[in-house]
Amino acid sequence: MAAKAQMRELVAFIARALVQDSDAVEVKEVDTERDRVIKLRVAPADVGKVIGREGRTARAIRTVLGVASAREDKRAKLDIVD
Repeated sequence: MAAKAQMRELVAFIARALVQDSDAVEVKEVDTERDRVIKLRVAPADVGKVIGREGRTARAIRTVLGVASAREDKRAKLDIVD
């Protein structure tokens, strides 16, 4: 499996475990020259669960994403779309 698909699946797996409406989880990737932006969309009622108290859950997902992207020359960024 390509690294690009692995990161997308990793974010989708984590998000589905956190939210109640797992069918509403959408993950898209946008590649730029230096970065890979992963856009996460969840149901409006579940946005708070993905962000977490004081942004701790979102920060943890970003940390895991950063470790997963360490093999490549591109940095991965998580964008939670509402």
